[in-house]
Amino acid sequence: MRASMTRDMLNRVALLVAAGQGSRAGGGVPKQLRAIRGKAVLQHAFDALAMCEGINAIFVVVGPDQEQGARDLLNARAVAAFIHGASSRRGSVHAGLEHIAAIGGAKEILIHDAARPFLPSIVAGRLIKALKMAAGAIPVLPVTDTLVIDDAGVAGQSVDRSSLRHVQTPQAFHFNAILSAHRVWDNMLEPTDDAQMLRACGHDVMLVQGDERLFKLTYPEDFQKADALLASERRTCVGMGYDVHRLSRGEELWLGGVNIPHESGLAGHSDADVALHAIVDAILGALAEGDIGSHFPPSDSQWKDASSDRFLAYARDRVAARGGMIEHIDLTIICEAPKIGPHRDAMRRRIAEIASVAFERISVKATTTERLGPTGRGEGIAAQAVATLSLPALF
Repeated sequence: MRASMTRDMLNRVALLVAAGQGSRAGGGVPKQLRAIRGKAVLQHAFDALAMCEGINAIFVVVGPDQEQGARDLLNARAVAAFIHGASSRRGSVHAGLEHIAAIGGAKEILIHDAARPFLPSIVAGRLIKALKMAAGAIPVLPVTDTLVIDDAGVAGQSVDRSSLRHVQTPQAFHFNAILSAHRVWDNMLEPTDDAQMLRACGHDVMLVQGDERLFKLTYPEDFQKADALLASERRTCVGMGYDVHRLSRGEELWLGGVNIPHESGLAGHSDADVALHAIVDAILGALAEGDIGSHFPPSDSQWKDASSDRFLAYARDRVAARGGMIEHIDLTIICEAPKIGPHRDAMRRRIAEIASVAFERISVKATTTERLGPTGRGEGIAAQAVATLSLPALF
């Protein structure tokens, strides 16, 4: 969603703070722009927020010199606005709040640090529910380590940890309450978080259960931990696709990305490659992102006679954007003619190339309907496909 949205659309928004330099994390670039398993921290954080139910818009706060890099990373995502941050975190959050206020404000807001990229949506749900009881809510974890006072390098008095909590983000607030808290903050000290400012204004802040996966990326070893987390927490998703097109004389026949000599070709808005169309639908199905028609509507003239290679490349990129991998594709082509066997391996190679999958993970089979129905009468060609994906299980 874009910054031109009206006030009544801004019921609940998120502010993703990504303006820091993150020098302690190493790597030579701001940590929010560094990649974990082929996907930037900023992308991980944005996608996790986008999967939280009930968020109408996501605003991103970046350093002025980081905006282009952030735009390049998020160009396929619905960013409401990029907002220039300040030299401090409080200043960056305040700038974001004022921007949102200037375009009409919101009822509720989640303020989240991009340096905590692995937000389980269940935590956001707890925060939103808690806002029914107070003007603010924060996720916390119990302190499990023993705590002592450092007395000039000597262990001093032990601290009772029973009532102490680690505080995480996102932190959720009634928008007007946190905006007012930022506007009136005149303490020379930098607040430790936004909830501190809200409490200073006399508001209660509810505590909800946080999550161990919401750790902050601060040091190089945190990136190693993040890499291990993504490697270990995966889920398998399976999608099925089906497509059929009629045969027509005077058309070229494309199947599985391969041009096959035949007396007739398949008629359609694009190149009518039923094999690739079925695969695209299978991948989109595994992602639960609709079907090929919703992404490439036949009513849109830009897809007239388009190569279906582009559709499969798009589906491949959607998997990558979710931090996933295409593990296997199983394709069945249903027709009386042409014979598929002589072209089977060429199709496998081409599909593997476009989908960025190993040749050995692509299966192409053929069958007939024993001369029954439209395909049996040679009126058309059908294809069905099953795609198996591996996706992060964090969210």
